[in-house]
Amino acid sequence: QVQLVESGGGSVQTGGSLTLSCAASGYTPCMGWFRQAPGKERERVATILIGSGRTAYADSVKGRFTISRDNAKYTAYLKMNSLQPDDTAMYYCAARPGAVCYTDHRLFPYWGQGTQVTVSS
Repeated sequence: QVQLVESGGGSVQTGGSLTLSCAASGYTPCMGWFRQAPGKERERVATILIGSGRTAYADSVKGRFTISRDNAKYTAYLKMNSLQPDDTAMYYCAARPGAVCYTDHRLFPYWGQGTQVTVSS
């Protein structure tokens, strides 16, 4: 069992920046960030694969968000720039074993508790 602990959420104004961190208790090849706004489905924001460093992003965040990881520390980061009110959501770190990062949140067995990101106009 892998535990994930997120940090770094908060409130910013439109155009602001935040960086989220996710510390895992053990090795997992794929780590990612998902978000869920009230009344909406949980959606993949970004994922990163250990080894290749391959990343994938939702179209809505491409060019604004950057996912990275420190493999030695089992930690993933999400740097969010040019934040918009539509980015307001609970952000969750997720991880899965295996060499594939999926977009479907149901395929991720490990989850953090979530951290709130609020962007005001």
